[in-house]
Amino acid sequence: MAEDIALTGDREGPVAAAGEPARTRFDWWGEIKGLFWLLLAVLGFHSFIAKPFYIPSESMLPGLLVGDRLVVSKFAYGWSFVSPTIPDPVAIVRGTLLHQPVESWSVQVPFIHGRLWGSLPERGDVVIVTPPGQSSDYIKRVIGLPGDTLAVRGGVVILNGVPVARGAVHYRDLPVDANATCDPAQYSGALQTRADGSAVCHLPIVTETLPNGRRYDTVDLEPDSPGDNYGPVKIPADHVFLMGDNRDRSADSRFALGGFERGLGGPVPYENIGGRAEFITFSVNGDATLNPLTWPDALRGGRAGTSLHPTRVP
Repeated sequence: MAEDIALTGDREGPVAAAGEPARTRFDWWGEIKGLFWLLLAVLGFHSFIAKPFYIPSESMLPGLLVGDRLVVSKFAYGWSFVSPTIPDPVAIVRGTLLHQPVESWSVQVPFIHGRLWGSLPERGDVVIVTPPGQSSDYIKRVIGLPGDTLAVRGGVVILNGVPVARGAVHYRDLPVDANATCDPAQYSGALQTRADGSAVCHLPIVTETLPNGRRYDTVDLEPDSPGDNYGPVKIPADHVFLMGDNRDRSADSRFALGGFERGLGGPVPYENIGGRAEFITFSVNGDATLNPLTWPDALRGGRAGTSLHPTRVP
């Protein structure tokens, strides 16, 4: 009888000993489906609600520093062809594994006219924009709206024949670190050392106030830089004119699209606006390594939670 039981057990597969739990197979297909739905949810959130954004350049000094991480709302102006976040596997492999420069890690949807539940930005908003025909994202400030006539004379923005109000030049000291080096080739004479030995970037600041009362600071480095004289241009319907706050170090609507200037090529169709910058989540100074112990010291203090909406004066 014992032999019959053993044979029967062999034919039907291994039998768990008394008191031991039965072994179960790992559900690979279930895990793959779970990861798929998780990825789809994340991409949907990034496409239609909000996404993180990293500041890679100094074009929005003094308000935004290289290393700042932001939240960008995708629904602020409705959705357009630049809204979807679609990963590009080839670009991801080139950037992460092959360490090759890539313009964007996502696939750009072909241009589609119009926006779903669309609305125009407000003058002074900080927005994410994809230059026409390209896939990289820029961050700039909305200065001109449809129907405006815009010009720049001697660095002063002129809207519909009226110069934008500007305060007196004053100076601000920005901390110097691995992400904000105050390169002497870009900021001649600005790199200074304080009495305590710390380095700062001593920059000339001009506060602008737009016609709707929104106020923000700009950097005014040179009296006669290439972008200090521009236009006039009439901004077409459903277009916006964008400028960086670091006026002498910003490739924006004043400069030719692509090429050496890498500008926006004039007023930008509002379909190319990807969202509105809302606030800073955190900021890093560039000192972090793969060692997690270096991460806390790499955080810049006092920047988390900073709103990117300009103040409004009566």
